[in-house]
Amino acid sequence: MLENMKIILADDHPLFRQALSITLKSHFSGAEIFDAQTIPELEQHLENETNADLLLLDLDIPGAQGFNSLITIRRLYPDLGVIIISGFEDKETIHKAMSFGAAGFIPKSTPVPEMVIAIKEVLNGKLWTPEGEFNSNAQTTNVDDKIASLTPKQHKILLMFADGLLNKQIAYELGLSESTIKSHASTIFLKLGVRNRTQAVIVLNELQLNQGVFGQNTSE
Repeated sequence: MLENMKIILADDHPLFRQALSITLKSHFSGAEIFDAQTIPELEQHLENETNADLLLLDLDIPGAQGFNSLITIRRLYPDLGVIIISGFEDKETIHKAMSFGAAGFIPKSTPVPEMVIAIKEVLNGKLWTPEGEFNSNAQTTNVDDKIASLTPKQHKILLMFADGLLNKQIAYELGLSESTIKSHASTIFLKLGVRNRTQAVIVLNELQLNQGVFGQNTSE
């Protein structure tokens, strides 16, 4: 059942990625591992490997925007199991990751045998967090709910707002008319309970991870 799988490993720390790849290959017979060091590389793998079984994702790889990357991936690939691997392991971050659709959360400090157990649990359709501390009934915050209410396209447009793109630039990038972008913007503002782009981006930024912590290089 767990043989000949396709696993995407998205992490920008070479030593950790190499060690985890070796672990995966030794415990999952015939597993095919695809490495990604950045979000663009990950997106390419996701497009090419449409039948991938599992994604192991570090939320802080280059190009990531905190939990927004997880939200986008879960919406575009709802059948793909996603396990967050992170050097950051406070309860709030774990609960947020799980609330946004992760099937598991593995701190990088987790012993290898326990990592293997976690991956097997997720592949068998279960959730896994350190010491089982995730409460599946935990409610997301008001901000989380607002962001989660956006459609995939609205979420993408909001991210483009955050990048400072003008409506006409967004329209060009998405192949839409400028009036359509303005309509989407109005809906986004309504759903987020804000009046303009600046306020919308502030709401979005509440989902950004603490880069001072996540940015720490955990490789030697």
